[in-house]
Amino acid sequence: MEQNSKHFRKRDAILSYLRHTDQHPSAETVYAELKKEIPDLSLGTVYRNIALFKQQGLIQSLGTVNGVERFDGTVVPHVHFVCSTCGEIVDLTELNVPELLCNKAASEAGAVVEQCMLTFFGTCSKCSGPI
Repeated sequence: MEQNSKHFRKRDAILSYLRHTDQHPSAETVYAELKKEIPDLSLGTVYRNIALFKQQGLIQSLGTVNGVERFDGTVVPHVHFVCSTCGEIVDLTELNVPELLCNKAASEAGAVVEQCMLTFFGTCSKCSGPI
């Protein structure tokens, strides 16, 4: 019984971390942060649980940024900005994913759109300096 509670404790900690951070971390970042609290956590456990959470729709992959897959615990449609220089990912809370665009994509593809992600790429103010 104790083995199961440890298993779920780790799983719950991973999901909680992903849902409560605005940093859009990689699996390695999740591991490094949680390892401080859960010394027996393995990177394999983090990867397996992230794969499970993606499959269950509890988190989403934002794709690869600077060679590393990044994740978001917020699965409702929202807009991101990705800095092409430093890899920072920021939620753009003032913008909404346009429903009309999703409907047009579905119509043109002759398909059902299940997920729509809108991402802007550029250089953040820290990397580009004052504008």
